[in-house]
Amino acid sequence: MKEPTNRADDFEKALQDRGHQKYVLRLYVAGMTPRSRESISAVKNLCEEHLKGRYEIEVIDIYQHPELAKAQQVIAAPTLVKELPLPLRKFIGRLTDEERILKGLDIQLKD
Repeated sequence: MKEPTNRADDFEKALQDRGHQKYVLRLYVAGMTPRSRESISAVKNLCEEHLKGRYEIEVIDIYQHPELAKAQQVIAAPTLVKELPLPLRKFIGRLTDEERILKGLDIQLKD
């Protein structure tokens, strides 16, 4: 017979695990323009500061790989796609607003 689970314990464990989840991000850019370089730098800096050792970033140039952009329904660049952890999220446009990106990625700010 299966023992009943304690929902409060499950919730606490989920909160703890959330702080150790690996993030899989895809950044879609349009060539190596100044705006693309700015976006790449902003995302990498954010990840190093808040997700050190727990992230993977793939930068995709939509000019070189339009099929990947089409498959993800990327209609503008830069676009950051959070693949994991679920739910999938997309951020379009300037990626330098750290607070907006952190909130959207559901990352807790460091104290």
